[in-house]
Amino acid sequence: MAGVSKCMKYSMFIFNFFFWVCGCIILGFSIWIRVTGVQQGMDSSTLAGVNLLIAVGSIIMILGFLGCCGAVKESRCMLMLFFIALLLILILQIVGGVLGAVNKSQVEVVFNSTLSIMVESLQSTTGEHKEYQEEFQKFERKNKCCGVLNGPKDWGENFNKLSTDMCQCEPEDQSSDLCKKYQSKYIYKKPCGDVIMQQIKDNLVIIMGIAFGLAAIEILGLVFSMSLYCQIGRK
Repeated sequence: MAGVSKCMKYSMFIFNFFFWVCGCIILGFSIWIRVTGVQQGMDSSTLAGVNLLIAVGSIIMILGFLGCCGAVKESRCMLMLFFIALLLILILQIVGGVLGAVNKSQVEVVFNSTLSIMVESLQSTTGEHKEYQEEFQKFERKNKCCGVLNGPKDWGENFNKLSTDMCQCEPEDQSSDLCKKYQSKYIYKKPCGDVIMQQIKDNLVIIMGIAFGLAAIEILGLVFSMSLYCQIGRK
């Protein structure tokens, strides 16, 4: 053990053991969702997300295994593989963040296109989107908003047809700035598109926080693995 810090060695092992356990949990949970999802007819977009989770769980497991074995066996080869893999993941995260910032305008175009599709679904009179329309009314009541982009106009012929209290303000809100008078009743004037955008921004802050946290952990892993790699080389 001369030349190799026991503290560094076992810190590296513990760090990667928890890393490996997290990978096992993610992999096991995502496989369970995948199997039950196929049986219950889960849609393709959700399955794609689950497949991504399976890949992430597998990668974390492999990285954790390389880090643990590399630390315990003092294997420079495993430690170098761990370092390279972790460095590539960190680079991919940075590239993904840069591309997201560069293509911000395209993301906004896609978002606006999605809102337009939502409006078409609200205006549908065929009954095909009945369940979606009912869920959207619940969303309106919960978030005190109306329509997607243009308030009650987004409902078209369905306004007051599907429900007599559609977009209607609660009695305590009628005298506030939240409401306006429309067709002899008070309705919420804020479009739900603004609410959805705010929710996305709030979640984006959380996602960015998680991304920075992961980056910090990855940098810590890089420092541990390279330090141990160099110490083993000097033995």
